[in-house]
Amino acid sequence: MLNASWQRCRVHFMRNALAHAGKSGRRVVSAFIATAFAQDDAAAASAQWRRVADQLRPKLPKLATFLDEAETDVLAYMTFPPQHRTKLHSTNPIERLNGAIKRRTEVVGIFPNEDAIVRLIGAILLEQNDEWAVQRARTLETIAPLSDDPIVSLPAIAS
Repeated sequence: MLNASWQRCRVHFMRNALAHAGKSGRRVVSAFIATAFAQDDAAAASAQWRRVADQLRPKLPKLATFLDEAETDVLAYMTFPPQHRTKLHSTNPIERLNGAIKRRTEVVGIFPNEDAIVRLIGAILLEQNDEWAVQRARTLETIAPLSDDPIVSLPAIAS
């Protein structure tokens, strides 16, 4: 079984955090928080996150509390190998897929029946699955060690 955790999207988190910073402090706060994301491993990121929250606490206590509560969810991706982190730290892949479905269904406009919708969206999902399978094949060796059970193996990729 893979270690499961909840990953909060970094982009959406930053939007929420900057709402606590006030207009004049947004650039500074954004730069402070970004220093935690720039760390090489989970321990260093967490330590930097704590330093940032503690530095902000005197002037922006609500933001510091927000950082305290969000740390585990926002930094969950740091426990994965570096080559996977860019895919995991945001919801962009899901949003991109939803955007592709929306673009392609808007071209059709009106579907003659439910089966036509299922065929089109199914084709889009199969196309995306093929792209992700190619990416997965390149990174299968790096994700396999994350399994808790050495007997468990990831399914073979259809060629």
